[in-house]
Amino acid sequence: MSEQETKDGRATAATSLTGRIALVTGASQGIGRACAIELAKTGATVALAARSVEKLEAVAAEITAAGGSAKAYALDVSSEESIKSCAKAVLADLGKVEILVNNAGITKDGLALRMKLSDFEDVIRTNLTGAFLLTQAVISSMMKGRWGRVINITSVVGETGAAGQANYAASKAGMIGLTKSLAREFASRGITVNAIAPGFIQTAMTEELTDAQKAAILTQIPLARYGHDADIAAAVAFLASDGAGYITGHTLDVNGGMYMG
Repeated sequence: MSEQETKDGRATAATSLTGRIALVTGASQGIGRACAIELAKTGATVALAARSVEKLEAVAAEITAAGGSAKAYALDVSSEESIKSCAKAVLADLGKVEILVNNAGITKDGLALRMKLSDFEDVIRTNLTGAFLLTQAVISSMMKGRWGRVINITSVVGETGAAGQANYAASKAGMIGLTKSLAREFASRGITVNAIAPGFIQTAMTEELTDAQKAAILTQIPLARYGHDADIAAAVAFLASDGAGYITGHTLDVNGGMYMG
């Protein structure tokens, strides 16, 4: 065991987030849940945000049972009013937000020729505008402390495009541009802004694919396996840490080699 490792081996001095306050959106399930649990393991107090408070309470109970600290907050990232209300509540309860993980998002797939304007605008508003508004709502807290981490969960399709996902790909590509712009704006305040672009992540949805569909997808992935929620959570914990303090404006591809930009 190195000098920096903790007794249980979970975190080093460079990766420990003890005393930090994190806010994770879409934390009720999937990638968001995994990120929240991982951040709590490294010592952060985590504000869990999503539409389903009932599911969030279950995640909070899981974190608390493991010795961590978490609290649930209702949030609809498609609503400016909900975003402002959630941010206000978190700041009132926890005093500040130092780590923001913009993970919540939706899909409304369809061929561009037939896609309804409402489906295009809903995805952009939820995935991209929501991330911008929530960042705007909590960034002052980071500026006051002259330390902060904003981590935007984008997607490999934001880099490659995807047939039938013009709205989703546009929203995720927009997050990459937003990441770079915010990184330039807030670097002087000790705030880093980065993005993580997951590839195919194993979920309940992928379990419903046929064997032929799964085999076709795997041919696109050099590592020949799906990713897991834990792969994304580990990347989030790293970018949130002091060990990543000299990284900003970067998109970290966590996709098994599917896209190498």
